[in-house]
Amino acid sequence: MYTVISGTNRNGSNTEKVARLYVELLAEKGIKANYLSMVGLNVLQRNPDFDAIERDILIPSEKFIFISPEYNGSIPGVLKAMIDISDIRKVWWGKKALLTGVSTGRAGNLRGMEDLTGILNYLKMFVHPNKLPISVVDKLMNIDGVIHDASTLHAVDVQLNEFINF
Repeated sequence: MYTVISGTNRNGSNTEKVARLYVELLAEKGIKANYLSMVGLNVLQRNPDFDAIERDILIPSEKFIFISPEYNGSIPGVLKAMIDISDIRKVWWGKKALLTGVSTGRAGNLRGMEDLTGILNYLKMFVHPNKLPISVVDKLMNIDGVIHDASTLHAVDVQLNEFINF
């Protein structure tokens, strides 16, 4: 089972749009993926809502795709907090991850993806080496928030094909 995680709690963010694109592209490849948004998710302490997400989505997943925006040169605190409150052995150990960074700047959250790689490696996850930085994401989207840039779409397709075989 695959799960695409939108790593911010900002409603209507570019990160959400990119994460939904990954879910759609996986569906086109015949793979049903869960979508997990941080919007409205209380990750400050364990609670029944998080327990259900952990039980129904996180634990059964074998492959995770993290779409993470750049927040102060790293990843959003809400994403780190979600990882921190989870049962790390059941949720993360021995599973696989793919990372995509999103920013309106020029680096596509390269630093954040390296920070997240370190965290996931600590959690005994296998991180795919093709980490995709999507820079100036706001310029790559049309008015409806859909990426229209052919080279970016090609890079995402290559990344997903590699991850499917990983």
